[in-house]
Amino acid sequence: MMMCEHILNAIQGFDVSFYYKSSFDKANRTSIAGSRGVGLSQGADILQEVRERFGVKTLTDVHETWQCEQLKHSVDVLQIPAFLCRQTDLLLAAGAAVHSVNIKKGQFLAPWDMKNVIDKLPDNDVWITERGSSFGYNTLVVDYRGLVTMRTWGRPVIFDATHSFQQPGGRGSSSGGQREFILPLARAACAVGVDGLFMETHNNPDQALSDGPTQIPVCDLRQILQNVLSLQSA
Repeated sequence: MMMCEHILNAIQGFDVSFYYKSSFDKANRTSIAGSRGVGLSQGADILQEVRERFGVKTLTDVHETWQCEQLKHSVDVLQIPAFLCRQTDLLLAAGAAVHSVNIKKGQFLAPWDMKNVIDKLPDNDVWITERGSSFGYNTLVVDYRGLVTMRTWGRPVIFDATHSFQQPGGRGSSSGGQREFILPLARAACAVGVDGLFMETHNNPDQALSDGPTQIPVCDLRQILQNVLSLQSA
């Protein structure tokens, strides 16, 4: 509730559509000791309360088919994690539960390979989120040509400005990241042209239980948005 309020204050006055995202379970952890979350039941209740209290749309990721039906009354969008983006049964279950499905492009896929993925949900409102491609060990790189390619399919393309510089497993038992690249990567994506930005933010990223190195301090969010939205291409 506190984070949603902070974010709403940060985006006040911007002409944007806002979707609040949180994960009830971070199932894809580097280490078994990694923090996973509050679980589906409590997470669904929290997301529903956020939606009702603040009047915002909500989004969460799913990892198993049975979770989709249980979340359909709590969220407006279900997200397919990058590592699971080709899991047909999961895609179909998400599409059957809600109309809007956000699919993270797998780090192992070429941009044009995502066409086969979105074709599995022809009747849904499908978003494609670019979050970088594997480049050697513990590194991701963004091929901005992919944003152009994927937009030709007439589906919204979202740029994940925080996971795109993640260093998977870079800290041994957890992933690292280079927070200083958030702004230049987001500026580049907006200049090329995207339909939305996915950004993780936190009031104290260095103490976050998950993905702290790739999160924006919420106190910096408004300034970053002012900077990147001025570059947004048609």
